Amino acid sequence: MAKKKHGRPSTYNDETADEIYKRISEGETLRAICREDHMPPWQTVYSWMRINAKFSERIAHARDLGYDAIAEEILDIADDATNDWMERQGDKDSAPGYVLNGEHVQRSKLRIESRLKLLAKWNPKKYGESLKLDAQVEGNLTVELVRFADKAAK
Repeated sequence: MAKKKHGRPSTYNDETADEIYKRISEGETLRAICREDHMPPWQTVYSWMRINAKFSERIAHARDLGYDAIAEEILDIADDATNDWMERQGDKDSAPGYVLNGEHVQRSKLRIESRLKLLAKWNPKKYGESLKLDAQVEGNLTVELVRFADKAAK
């Protein structure tokens, strides 16, 4: 006699998993995907990842692709000058012309910086700032370890 499985049956299915892979690889976040009515809650997806190693590996690969998609989106945001300038109607004190839309420019800057910071956290090897240490040591280098607890006790 086979053992009975405890708990609710899994809601995992390949169609849902494939949609999640596709959308994550396009740079969409898991939580945004899971907000839709036809998608499982994000907690369920994490449960699937814990249980199913293949699913977890595919999600990790999709995330790597998604990070690249977000990096490309950063370029699109930076290159898009739409709405950076507003047409100004002339009045008695000023001539008609164009003025900088500072609010739009600052919003674009914030969108870029937010994405860059997230990419650096999510994948620091690829998107983090690299530190290059260039030091030359002549002679012997001595390191002294001091135990503060021992000195305080004496």
